[in-house]
Amino acid sequence: MRERSKTLLAWLLVALAATASAQTNAAISFNMPSSHNPFSAYSASEVPEPQLTNSARLTQLIRDGKLYLSLKDAIQLALENNLDLAIARYNLPIADTDILRTKAGGTFRGVNAGVVQGTPGGGVGGFGTGAPGAGAGGTTAGAGGAGAGASGLVQSTLGVGTAVPSYDPAIIGSVGAEHQTTPLANQRIYGVPLLQLNTGQANFGVAQAFPTGASVSFEFNNNRQTTNSPFFNLSPALGSMYRFSFQQQLLAGFGFAPNLRYLRIAKNNKKISDIAFKDQVIATVTQIENIYWDLVNAYEQSRVNEQSLAFSQQSLDNARKQLQLQSVPAMDVMRAEAEVSRRDQDLTVARTSLQLQELLIKNALTKSLDDPLLDSVQVVPTDRLQSVQTSAKTQPIQDLIAQAMHDRAELSESDIDLANRQISRKAARNALLPSLALVGFYGGSGLAGPLNPVYNVPGIPNSSNVPTDFSGALTNAFNNTAPDYYIGLNLNIPIRNRVAKADQYRSELEYRQAELRREQLRKQIRIEVRNAQYALDQSAARVAAARKARDLAQRTFEIMQKEQTLGAGSTYQTMTAQRDLALAELDLATAMTVYEKASVELERATGTTLEHNGIEIQDAIRGTISSPTP
Repeated sequence: MRERSKTLLAWLLVALAATASAQTNAAISFNMPSSHNPFSAYSASEVPEPQLTNSARLTQLIRDGKLYLSLKDAIQLALENNLDLAIARYNLPIADTDILRTKAGGTFRGVNAGVVQGTPGGGVGGFGTGAPGAGAGGTTAGAGGAGAGASGLVQSTLGVGTAVPSYDPAIIGSVGAEHQTTPLANQRIYGVPLLQLNTGQANFGVAQAFPTGASVSFEFNNNRQTTNSPFFNLSPALGSMYRFSFQQQLLAGFGFAPNLRYLRIAKNNKKISDIAFKDQVIATVTQIENIYWDLVNAYEQSRVNEQSLAFSQQSLDNARKQLQLQSVPAMDVMRAEAEVSRRDQDLTVARTSLQLQELLIKNALTKSLDDPLLDSVQVVPTDRLQSVQTSAKTQPIQDLIAQAMHDRAELSESDIDLANRQISRKAARNALLPSLALVGFYGGSGLAGPLNPVYNVPGIPNSSNVPTDFSGALTNAFNNTAPDYYIGLNLNIPIRNRVAKADQYRSELEYRQAELRREQLRKQIRIEVRNAQYALDQSAARVAAARKARDLAQRTFEIMQKEQTLGAGSTYQTMTAQRDLALAELDLATAMTVYEKASVELERATGTTLEHNGIEIQDAIRGTISSPTP
């Protein structure tokens, strides 16, 4: 009863740790914080530090000092802990920042379309350069960015076109006071040798641009001026004016297409980023599968070599006993000793290879290797190499190719890239047009201030109708008594127009180049799928041959053992037969490993890796697996 209570308590602690880990991971959000506070736009946003602790799932799989690991467990641990995925996960919110930036009229900075490959072991990709990571990764160029892209493509005109204004409204204000002293050559005009002006002003304005190519602005200016001249009409002089201005582009820069091109490209880049992350998950899962089967192979090789060494050691002991009885020559003992030495060397090589594969898979499935327990724990794969039939049945090759054409990330990215280039083509054509803008403004002004006493003549009433305070100036500015308005057209025709012409034609060339690249990708994917299918068929044939060779070696060994028991065979012959059997078993294990990896490659080539392994892309994005470990 006490032991059962301890077991229940242990499971409860593991469950609590898993819940805490899931809550910790769920609390991490890469989304930009939003607030209704208008002043939050002027404060920095912080991104939480990366979580470098391994998920609780890893602890759950350790029993009796060993890490028991199935292929499914390995994939789930990779989705939670693999640093390649953790690095690529940041590219999703980075793409969101481009959308936010371009909504305000800013240029896009580009997204990462490459595959992170910082995890050693388990290479990804087969025939051709279309395999993930085979080409240059990195980010797509921003508008007007530098020239060469991956795979020989050029993206220098991506986003080219007329200038896009800011769509965030701007408030501009200025308040100040000025004292100016001007020496005068003639005092008759102002009545003083040094004219002193004291001016105070308080001005502000609002400007807003729109995606149609229109922009509006409103300015409101106010000033107060005093002087030491006795001849100024008003002292102090109070002035107020406003102006509402409007401008609409009619040719170049007209309409939503050129003015929203950055935003549309950024949204397409977000799709590319999502597809690239899916491609990253496929590449990482493929790599984990390859590492796992390499671990299984190393485990099998170590097991076979252990059995082989144990048999050769037992044969040596029997030979020494028979030598004492003088029933075998001393040469048989010497041969047995040499055989033990060779098999001990083989076992050392197999064990070190197993240790390396254990290290590779630990590194691939963890965020940190600093835990001493994890460093010393032995990894035991619970999945074994399955029996493979010689006539492996798969879908018809044309169905596999059709599936690859539908699911491969490279083609989806290429389609979106062509859409971006089409947006740039249209914007480049629009930029060829002359600049023609409809402009206009309407405003008013008001004046106020007390009349200079020098103009007050006894017996004559004051003829000034100017108000004496600022409220009167403000009223006159807006009561349409002194209007100011204008409407007209601004035309700018660049002679020869060589810059815009070169950009437009270059955008056409880059678009056609990208079309050829897409067709090249389609051909390349066809070859990859066929090559993966060929490799699967060849590895199935290799498994069948290796299994037959192993069965023959097994029968030969059994015959040698019987002959030795009957006294017709020697210890050396039996050991040789057993060594041939061990080599045949190692060759079979290698052949079956190659088959499993060929099957993994066919899934990658057809784009079905996630579907075959039951992986939800949202789990990969969150970095937490919703389904519990069985």
